[in-house]
Amino acid sequence: MASSGSAGLRAALRFAFGTLTVLPVRVHRWDRGAARGGMLAAPVVGLVLGGLAAGAGVLLLLAGGGAGVAAVGTVAVPAVLTRGLHLDGLADTADGLGSGRPAAGALAVMRRSDIGPFGVITLLLVLLGQIAAVYELYDDGSRARAALAVTAAAVAARAALALAARTGVPPARPEGLGAAVAGVLSARTAVACAALATAVLAAAAGLLAGPYAALHTALAVAAALAAAELLRLHCVRRLGGVTGDVFGALAETAATAALLAAVLGPA
Repeated sequence: MASSGSAGLRAALRFAFGTLTVLPVRVHRWDRGAARGGMLAAPVVGLVLGGLAAGAGVLLLLAGGGAGVAAVGTVAVPAVLTRGLHLDGLADTADGLGSGRPAAGALAVMRRSDIGPFGVITLLLVLLGQIAAVYELYDDGSRARAALAVTAAAVAARAALALAARTGVPPARPEGLGAAVAGVLSARTAVACAALATAVLAAAAGLLAGPYAALHTALAVAAALAAAELLRLHCVRRLGGVTGDVFGALAETAATAALLAAVLGPA
């Protein structure tokens, strides 16, 4: 029994890291069970990526790079480690939704390899928003607070993927990554996964900086998940379901919302 559980955990982590990052992890199983475990493990991927991003930013600060250089480096790390997968999905989703076409036409636009004006504008605004928010966090002077916010944003982005993979959220196409993970989690499990991620982040913030930091972190993650859910609802209404591109857009939306929420309110 223990061996079976360990094998399932390994398959879940392989699926999560193999599909959501460019880290050298080989995915051996593509069945629904592995996809289910992979979506549950998605916040763990966020924890690793967020930690690496925060570490890069702190190292750049220690090297004398300044808040601006550190912010660009921080935002670049998850983009590089995902090979721009989520950013590409964000751009494609923006082009599809911005086309104004019916679902089939919008999905056809999203399949194209080029990026249209809606995608370019969305990418610019999102990246500038992320860099500006991280800059404010570093410029505030508290490296621990900045590192926590960056990590929380990365975890929230992947928790949003778990929520979008719950039952009742249909795939827009019968093939692709979106179809592979759509509906693999029960609604209760998906919500519990997101709630656990939020609680762990809030507890870490509380230990580092006290109860206000815990509340602020919890609210930032909640805002991130809410923003992603609003986008998901719109995509399901416009496209008939979710796709791999939509999952990428949800992740970037949640990350951006979490970072922006982190800089709001008293320090």
